[in-house]
Amino acid sequence: MAKTEPGPHNFVFGNYAPARESKDHFKIKKSYDLFIGGKWVKASKKFETINPATGEVIAKVGEAGKKEVGQAVKAARKAFEGEWGQLSGAERGKYLFRIARLIQERSRELAVVESMDGGKPIRESRDVDIPLVAAHFFYHAGWADKLDYAFPGVKPKPLGVVGQVIPWNFPLLMAAWKIAPALACGNTVVLKPAETTPLTVLKLAEIFEDAGLPPGTVNIVTGAGETGQALIEHPDVDKIAFTGSTAVGKAIRRAIAGTDKKFTLELGGKAANIVFEDAPINEAVEGILNGIFFNQGHVCCAGSRLFVQESIADKVIKKLKKRMETLIVGDPLDKNTDIGAINSAEQLERIKVLVKAGEREGACIWQPEGRLPRKGNWFKPTLFTECAQSHRIVQEEIFGPVLAIQTFRTPQEALEKANNTPYGLSGGVWTDKGSKIFKMTTGLKAGVVWANTFNKFDPTSPFGGYKESGIGREGGVHGLAAYLNF
Repeated sequence: MAKTEPGPHNFVFGNYAPARESKDHFKIKKSYDLFIGGKWVKASKKFETINPATGEVIAKVGEAGKKEVGQAVKAARKAFEGEWGQLSGAERGKYLFRIARLIQERSRELAVVESMDGGKPIRESRDVDIPLVAAHFFYHAGWADKLDYAFPGVKPKPLGVVGQVIPWNFPLLMAAWKIAPALACGNTVVLKPAETTPLTVLKLAEIFEDAGLPPGTVNIVTGAGETGQALIEHPDVDKIAFTGSTAVGKAIRRAIAGTDKKFTLELGGKAANIVFEDAPINEAVEGILNGIFFNQGHVCCAGSRLFVQESIADKVIKKLKKRMETLIVGDPLDKNTDIGAINSAEQLERIKVLVKAGEREGACIWQPEGRLPRKGNWFKPTLFTECAQSHRIVQEEIFGPVLAIQTFRTPQEALEKANNTPYGLSGGVWTDKGSKIFKMTTGLKAGVVWANTFNKFDPTSPFGGYKESGIGREGGVHGLAAYLNF
């Protein structure tokens, strides 16, 4: 009898019977073109998008060069000065409502494609990502005809053509975060998704077709860094909206210096999750797990630094380890899976390099038992104890399922350690005392702080960071302002 190689469908973490989501209810094309001016335009070159759980090619996707990017910007300008730009806010809102409903109708398909292309568990795609995508379009649809009320005393006007570049960790959600407010405010869009996760954004383009969105209102140009650079540097783009690494964000700011382009940058993070001795411990443990292992840690606001009050540190770490032993790592399309595949081989290598640095610098590593399959990109959920502020795993964004734990004695010490980072995107506080929550949340230098929870998002609430975590806000009324001239 042939020996069975461990794979994503017979993973050794967990003993549940498989509960795999079917992908028979939709089709993925073998090849996708660029969506420009309401039509599918062939690119001169194509690249492959890979399933990170299996290493298999899912589809070939068009790679846009300067020529195609120029066509997309031209189509967006034509729509802005033409049909889309002449619509009233109420009419724009109707399109956004229609798009939101179509997203809901195709939610099962979108969730499966998101998990196949990105590696995240189907439970997260199905229950978090896709509902939030629809919610952003619904929310911004309601604002489309109320901008004068959102900003009383001024006459807000759209910026024009907006260039948007999004990352691979939340492809469809990041597209919604950017496209929905841009359209609600009357702008037109050229969007470039990440090269490793383009499929759900191309599916979104199909939805725009079905919704009858005027040609050129939204254009999708797929490709790698060169495509994004061509979009950012195009002289007829009025605003750049970018989510991604701090290094690329700095490069974008240098590229547009001296121009009159507006910009918003949502960049990296190294969030502190602070647990006090009076916190509800069991709930905090679940919040810690969700904060760092959600989407394999591929989250800019992941709670990757855990600060535990010294008196309860041993108890919390013991409970964390026990809970981590129950996590199921494996097939992203299995509904039992808690942690899916790392998005790419490049990202997996970065995680390994930083984890080795943590061991070399003296931190103590712990991982649950279980073997990983040979095919695909996998990494065990990991925690480090005995961490120091100078360790790379404490200072650098790992963007993977790796938690660095430190202790503290007083609230002031927790604040000093938490703020000792170049980032300032998010944070969390766990305590039973309301006064302590207010003291800590006002003291943390972070754009978003959760109290007794973590990773909760709503389109009505602005999101963004300080320091090297970015400039500007997305979501809520603050996010609308970023797409308007006053």
